[in-house]
Amino acid sequence: MTLDPSLWVDMHKRSDKVAETIHTTVSTILSRGLNDPRIGFVTITEVEVTDDLHLARIFFTVIGDDATKKNTETGLNSAARHIRHELGKVLKLRYTPDVLFKYDHSQEYGQRIDQLLREVSTDNDGNNSKDS
Repeated sequence: MTLDPSLWVDMHKRSDKVAETIHTTVSTILSRGLNDPRIGFVTITEVEVTDDLHLARIFFTVIGDDATKKNTETGLNSAARHIRHELGKVLKLRYTPDVLFKYDHSQEYGQRIDQLLREVSTDNDGNNSKDS
C-alpha cells in the first residue's frame, strides 16, 4: 500500500504548525525569563520539528563571545525539561516533543559569505581600473 503524495504535504504542514507554536511559546517563556544566569538575551531563529513530532530542534542566537554562546546553550538545555513541560500545557498533542537547543551559526555564515563577496568585489574593482 502506498500513500497518496498529497497526504505528505498535510503531514509536513502539521509539523510546521507545531514548530510555529513552539517558536511562539518558547519565545514567550524566554521573554518572561528563566532563573538561570547563563541565559542572557536569546533570540529564537528557527524551530525544526521531526515529521513524527517527537523532537523539536530549537535554534537560537545570542550576542557575545564563544563562551557566552556555549554557556547559553548549556543553560537552555538544562531548562529544556521545564520548557517541555510548559509546551505540554499549550500543545494539544498526545506526546510533547523533546526539546533540543542548538546555536544557530547561519547568521555568522551569512556574514562571512557577505564579507568574502565584498572582498572579491573590491579586488575586481581594482583590477578593472588597471586594465582600462
